[in-house]
Amino acid sequence: MERMLYVEASPRKKRSASIEVSRAFIEAYRGANPEDQIETFDIWAKKFPEFDESVLEAKYAGLSGVPRTGDQEKAWASIQSLARPFLSADKLLLGVPLWNFGIPYRLKQLIDLITQKDVLFSFDGNSFRGLMKARRATVVYARGLDYQSSHSPTPAEFYDLQKPYVEMWLRFIGITSVESVIVEKTLLGSDVDNASRQHAKQEAAVLASHF
Repeated sequence: MERMLYVEASPRKKRSASIEVSRAFIEAYRGANPEDQIETFDIWAKKFPEFDESVLEAKYAGLSGVPRTGDQEKAWASIQSLARPFLSADKLLLGVPLWNFGIPYRLKQLIDLITQKDVLFSFDGNSFRGLMKARRATVVYARGLDYQSSHSPTPAEFYDLQKPYVEMWLRFIGITSVESVIVEKTLLGSDVDNASRQHAKQEAAVLASHF
């Protein structure tokens, strides 16, 4: 039995394309892996600690090898607790909408909080090593316009700060296999939107069957 962590990054629960396609992935995954556990990490339902002075001082104490004070230990414990679901997962599924050419600020906040030395990665002075047990991830990307076409008004090589950033981060923390499903044109009317979602859900179901 394995454990999959699903990170839900959209606050739009009823009409979110990333959630709709992610749920299709989960349904197919459950069918292929009925014994596995699936945990949902809804970033909008979680209370995140502030990345304030206490957390920063705890971070730099760890980097320099200086013992942490009691307040710093307490602050650092909140970071470790937030990262725990990621460290215990065998696989990751992320549903990520595109906001202003990048990722939602709440997901960026989560990444900033938990991507710490000796939490999600290690550094020996010469190289980094990801500390994730999981080695596989699938990411569902949702976008309002078309980023993949050469005729797009928002071509990916200039405007896509979503997919490259997410996949860089995943590889940095130890994920070696990253697959993706992209649902686009969600702002171009119901017919285009529905067709795009249906195609992405079919693609997600195929990926989930061997994930």
